[in-house]
This record gives sequence, structure tokens and C-alpha cells, in this order.
Amino acid sequence: MLVPKKVKHRKWQRGRSRGMETRGVTLAFGSFGLKALEARWINSRQIEAARRAMTRYVQRGGKIWIRIFPDKPITKRPPETTLGGGKGAPDHYVFPVRPGRILFEMDGVTDEIAREALRRAGAKLPMKVKVVSRNETLSK
Repeated sequence: MLVPKKVKHRKWQRGRSRGMETRGVTLAFGSFGLKALEARWINSRQIEAARRAMTRYVQRGGKIWIRIFPDKPITKRPPETTLGGGKGAPDHYVFPVRPGRILFEMDGVTDEIAREALRRAGAKLPMKVKVVSRNETLSK
């Protein structure tokens, strides 16, 4: 699972996710990508599940890039704890995704294989996603 080695602040506030993404919205490495259409938090387990789904489908073919890394700590209080006593300890890490962000990229495989692998990865994620390709983005 993806976990940061070191963070500047151990506990963060939740914040809010508004508007479209401005960074990481174009394909930078591969010919095919998985683009987010909704705003959600993705945790490190979901990223790993999507990566495994892609890797297993392409059977060690091609190259896969993960364009997101979970660095936002989410805290959780122990069960059956009374109120007071402060904020809970960090439980897991998430990456806040906004619409338009490229989550994964792939190259070195055929069009059909890449689309199916990315579709299977999208099924592991808690949001609507869309498979995009480099030649589609150039034609628009």
C-alpha cells in the first residue's frame, strides 16, 4: 500500500473539493489514461486494487503509470470512545480527486487491451471514470 514516508503535519483538516482540476489533466506519459469525472477521496487500498486489476489483465505487458499518491491523512477515533479527548489518530491516507484528473496511464499495449484494462481498474474506484487516449485528445 502507498503511504508517505514523512508528512509535514500529522493531522490535516478535511477541507472541501470544489470545481474542476487544473493540474494533471493531460496525458503526460502513456497513450491511454483513466480520467476522473467526479470528486472523491481515493485511498491507498483502492489505488492498489486498480493497479492489480490492470497489471493482471495486460499480463506483464506494457507500462503503467500511477499519477496520484495518497498523502492526506484521515484520522479515526477508536470505537466506543466518549466525546472529548481530541482528534483521533491517523488511520489511513487518501488522495482528494477532482473532476478532470488523470489517475492512471498506460502504454505499450493494443487499443482494445488498454481500454479493457483501464475499464477494469475504474471498476475498483469509488467514482465515475472515463478512458481517454492520446489520439482522441489531439483530434479535439
